[in-house]
Amino acid sequence: MNRVVVTGLGCVTPIGSTVADFRSSLFAGATGIAPFPPFPEAPGETQGLRFTQSARVKDFDPYQHLTSGVVVSTDRTTQFAIVAARQAVFDSQLTQHHAPGKIAIIVGCACGGRQAEETETARLYTRDARVHPLTVIRTMASAGASNISIDQGITGPTLNISTACSSGTHAIGLAFQMVRSGMVTAAIAGGHEAPLTFGFLRAWDSMRVVSPTQCRPFSADRDGMTIGEGAAMLTLETLESAQARNATIYAEIVGTGSSADASHITQPLADGAASAMRQALLDANATAGEVGYISAHGTGTQANDTTEAAAIHQVFGPLAPGIPISSTKSLHGHAIGASGALEALATILALHESLLPANTGVTEIDPTLNLDVILGAPRPATPNLVLSNSLAFGGLNAVLALRPANRG
Repeated sequence: MNRVVVTGLGCVTPIGSTVADFRSSLFAGATGIAPFPPFPEAPGETQGLRFTQSARVKDFDPYQHLTSGVVVSTDRTTQFAIVAARQAVFDSQLTQHHAPGKIAIIVGCACGGRQAEETETARLYTRDARVHPLTVIRTMASAGASNISIDQGITGPTLNISTACSSGTHAIGLAFQMVRSGMVTAAIAGGHEAPLTFGFLRAWDSMRVVSPTQCRPFSADRDGMTIGEGAAMLTLETLESAQARNATIYAEIVGTGSSADASHITQPLADGAASAMRQALLDANATAGEVGYISAHGTGTQANDTTEAAAIHQVFGPLAPGIPISSTKSLHGHAIGASGALEALATILALHESLLPANTGVTEIDPTLNLDVILGAPRPATPNLVLSNSLAFGGLNAVLALRPANRG
C-alpha cells in the first residue's frame, strides 16, 4: 500500500482565484460573501428571494484562460474546473513525471451546467426557441472531468462523483484509494460547481435553509447557509515518487471514510456522520486522541451544526470539547459539490502553514454544542492528524484524514 501525498494545489474561489490569494483571504478572515447582482429575468427589488447574498467568484474572465472554442462549448462550472486543474498540474509538474494513462481524474460536481440549462430551458418554454446544439455537453455533470482530461492529455481513469455536498470529498477519497492501491500512479482530484442561477437560488429559498443575513457556523444566532461557487483541485501521487523528484509535499492523505444515514433525505443523523469519522480514523490506523483539528462541514443551519457536534461527541467522547474546530463556509460559502474540495484545500494549507483558520463572522458560539470553535484570529498549531468532514443531503457522509508533510 503506497503512502499518498498532495504535491499540487489549484483553485478558483470567491476568496481568491489563485492559491496564494485563497491563502491570504483564508488566514485574514476575508469573506467572499456579498450581495448578488439583480437577475435580469426576475425584475423587482427582492426578486422573490428571502436572502440577498451569495459567495461568487469575482472578476473571472474565461477568455483570459481558455480558447473561444472551449468557452463556447462549456458552462462556467467546467471553466472553473479546467483552470483550477491547470494550476494544480503546473504547481506539481505532475504530467511531466507520470504517464498519461496512469493518472486518474476524479472530480466532484453535483449540479452540472446550471447556467446553460436554465438559459436554454427559458428560451424553450417562453419563446419556443431552438435549443442550442451544445446544450447537452455544457450541462452534463461530467463535463469538468472530460475537459480536464482533454486539456491535460490524460488518458487514465476519469470520472465525476455526484453525492450532493459530499461530492468533492468523495472524489478526493476515491482518488486517494486508487493511488494508494497502485491502480494509478497519480491523480487530479477535487470539485467544481457554479450553481448561482436564479432558478437554483429560488429552489433553495423554498427549503428555508438559506440565511437571510450571512452564514455563521456554530454561532448562537446562526440562521442558515450561504450558497457559493468555485473549484479546488489537488494533485496526488505516492510519497516515493514525490520524494524521488524532490516535489513540494503539502500534506499526506492517510485515510478516508464514508457512510449513509439511511434515515431521512434532508434531516442529518449523528450516527451516520460519526460512522464516517470512525472509518477515516480506522483507515488511517489512527486513534481519536491523535486528532488535533477538525475542518467541519459547518453549514450554519440549526440542524447540521447540532448534528455534526453530536457526531463529534460520539466519536471523541470526553476529548471532543478540547479539539479545535472551524468551518470555512463563512468565507467561501457553501459551494455544494465543490465545498468539500474547497475545505480540503483550506485544511491542507492549515497543515502546511501550522495555522488553523478561524470560524469567521461569529462572536458567540452556541454553548449547547460544547466545542472548541476557533474565533477571532487563526490559531497557531501543529496537529499530528486532522479530519475534514462533508455531510450531504441524502445522508451521504465523507471524511478525509490528513497528516502534515514532515511526518516520517
